[in-house]
Amino acid sequence: MFFLNSVFWLLKISFNFGHLSDPRCFWRIKDTENKLGDKETYCFFTISTKHGYVKNDYFRWNLDKKVTPKTRHLIFSVYLALEEINKNCHILPNISLVVNIECVLDKHDEKTDFLFKSEDLIPNYYCKNERRYLIVLTAPLWAVSSSIGPYLFMSRIPELYCGHFHLPLSDNEQYPHLHQISRKDTFLPLAMVSLVVHFRWNWIGVIVTNDDHGIQFLSEFRGEMQNKIVCLSFAIIIKTGKFLAVTELHMNYKQILMSSAKVVIVYGYRDSPIIYAFIVWKSQDLFRIWVSVSQLDMITFLGDFLLYASTGTFIFSHQKPEISGFEQFIQRIHPSNYSSEFSLAKQWWTYFRCSLPPSNCKKLKNCSTKTVFKWLFMTPLGLAMSDTCYNIYNAMYAVAHSLHGMLLQQVDTWSKNAGKELEFDSWKMFSILKTLKFVNPAGDLVNMNQNLKQDVEFDVFYIMDFQKDYGLKMKIGRFSEHLPSGQQIYMSKEMIEWATDIDQILPSICTMPCRPGLRKSPQEGKDICCFDCKPCSENEVSNMTNMDQCVKCPEDQYANEDHTVCLQKVVTILDYRDPLGKALAGFALCFSVLTSLVLVVFLKHRDTPIVKANNQTLSFVLLISLIFCFICSLLYIGHPTMAICILQQTTFAIVFTVATSTILSKTVIVILAFKITVPGRRMRWLLESGTPKYIIPICTIIQLILCGIWLGTSPPFVDADLHMVHGHILIVCNKGSVIAFYCVLGYMGSVALASFTVAFLARNLPDTFNEAKLLTFSMLVFCSVWITFIPVYHSTKGKTMVAVEVFCILASSAGLLLCIFAPKCYIILLRPQKNYFYKFRKRRELNLTT
Repeated sequence: MFFLNSVFWLLKISFNFGHLSDPRCFWRIKDTENKLGDKETYCFFTISTKHGYVKNDYFRWNLDKKVTPKTRHLIFSVYLALEEINKNCHILPNISLVVNIECVLDKHDEKTDFLFKSEDLIPNYYCKNERRYLIVLTAPLWAVSSSIGPYLFMSRIPELYCGHFHLPLSDNEQYPHLHQISRKDTFLPLAMVSLVVHFRWNWIGVIVTNDDHGIQFLSEFRGEMQNKIVCLSFAIIIKTGKFLAVTELHMNYKQILMSSAKVVIVYGYRDSPIIYAFIVWKSQDLFRIWVSVSQLDMITFLGDFLLYASTGTFIFSHQKPEISGFEQFIQRIHPSNYSSEFSLAKQWWTYFRCSLPPSNCKKLKNCSTKTVFKWLFMTPLGLAMSDTCYNIYNAMYAVAHSLHGMLLQQVDTWSKNAGKELEFDSWKMFSILKTLKFVNPAGDLVNMNQNLKQDVEFDVFYIMDFQKDYGLKMKIGRFSEHLPSGQQIYMSKEMIEWATDIDQILPSICTMPCRPGLRKSPQEGKDICCFDCKPCSENEVSNMTNMDQCVKCPEDQYANEDHTVCLQKVVTILDYRDPLGKALAGFALCFSVLTSLVLVVFLKHRDTPIVKANNQTLSFVLLISLIFCFICSLLYIGHPTMAICILQQTTFAIVFTVATSTILSKTVIVILAFKITVPGRRMRWLLESGTPKYIIPICTIIQLILCGIWLGTSPPFVDADLHMVHGHILIVCNKGSVIAFYCVLGYMGSVALASFTVAFLARNLPDTFNEAKLLTFSMLVFCSVWITFIPVYHSTKGKTMVAVEVFCILASSAGLLLCIFAPKCYIILLRPQKNYFYKFRKRRELNLTT
């Protein structure tokens, strides 16, 4: 049995998925002459058995009774099942079911009095020649079944309720004789919330009745809303007292009208005050997108749909197949009343297959009437059963299968009662019926056991007006609870785009979605669906709508201008391929060559007075150190490595220390040279011993010691600065120990400052070849460049910062070169006549004689 159920379940799933690609549609003509609309009559179907085949010659009974078209539909469903069962030799062979029908259109309490007057309901009593009833089928008003329940129980007649499932009737202690055939709406809240989520709605309203059924639905619906982040704009509970409900209609109308929610969930039963509320609201032009259940899929006495909306209405209905031959059966038994599809469509929904919409119109509202009717009659039409009709059709088969099961268990019963009226134990049959499983002629598995978990599937229909006098109902989706979460609802995109205008309607949301690049910020004191949109912070992105938090970009990426995507940062270095790098490298090489040429000139003219007068050895040392100063600037250009980073700082510090200490030595020699010419001075031995020349190695050794400490504690290294410049990764040489760096730089600055001070004091010493003024001016330029360097260096970013450092190296070196050696080269190369000692000696003698 388990194997057969599993196979059937798999076949059913495959059928459903195939069915989605071929959705079924319905159409109906609004009959304004029918003032009853879809009003239902309470009916009482008593079932008994009779030996042999009973010909169905009692169909004329229905024409003589004043019942609504909806009730005729119900009675025809019973007669169809009755004829099929009695003609089926595999179910109750040589036994026929007989049904007695009583229907009353009046108020249910009057109807109950009518039923109770019947002698058939006197407890434990029936006439000898009269047929005893096995079971009573009731539909569709649950309140009446609830009222007559005690009388049926005293009569020992079980009841099978065929209307929509109602929670109060499931109380076995209060109604031990009653069983419901309709399935529970267990997953209906989840199905409706799934539809809301599918259309990206999150701000909705709910209208329910003030009874156990409505309150339980609202509670379950709230739970599903919280799981799917859907918020409730309002919840209206319609009280069950009709007159009390009418007094609150205006207040409820204002509440719906003032709400920004465009989608409203409606849940209730057909004979509840919700009917009157919507009739009143419709007269006041209150239109929303209604989402409801099949109970409220009805036409009112005004000849229009109860839940009318210009944008259409969504209806959830338990999935059921269509019973083939139902239309032909009705036309066969009443050919004069229902001779054409139009006569049927005036009273009930008529279905047809609508797998493909008309090819010559892209939107249903733009289709001509001729095109739509051609589409309607393109495939064979059939009469659709309502949920109640389908339930009572299955109820007839359930009774038949239960009796058939009893016959199989008690074979002797057949032989003993041959030729006599059959008598079955109603309660034994009832106990079998409540746990019965069978497959009906439409191929649907019917499970009568309400205690077992059943596969719940809902069809999603879309109902709309067409040409004012016609109604179209299209199956546009399906919900299956056994599918994975997030895939439980399937909506036909093609049918939705063709038949509806949902995509052109503003979504039912509290706040417009936050576009990518923004994040949600909850509004204080409001639902989670109501929020403000705020931009993402720096280097954060949101690439989807309605993101709660922005996502921070990785360290090697940065957010674009719209904060929607993280982009890869560009690796930046002061490269030789950059125009700035090329320019600085060019200057460095040019000045290196120029310094080398000056050195060559001085070597060539080393015996001239202008070279000799200023200690040519120190001049050569200064020129060589300047060459290295210019060359060391090239270490700052290009991709750095660990070795290059170490060489950058140490080379820069040492060669500049040599240069500045050489200038200091030259300045001291100038001062000593003038001091020893004064009579009585005893400093001649300092000059003759070459003591000032030891200034260079002493200063350099101290700098080497500082550099050694630096490299030993925290040497420079290659570093990637990810945050200095937006969108760039700057590859630089990290100084390592900042204290050591500034100690080295400060020591070099102190040597330079000492050189400048000494040179400044010696600037006015007389002599033709005295270079004290040149040294003073060169050190002024040198100190000015490096003093300016500190604030400029810290105010720049990226490779510009490195370029500033290179520029200061070149500028300070060039300042020393040009200020000290340019005047001398000018005399050597362009005024050689001034570069002879006798010229100056003769001029001095003339000055003395005069």
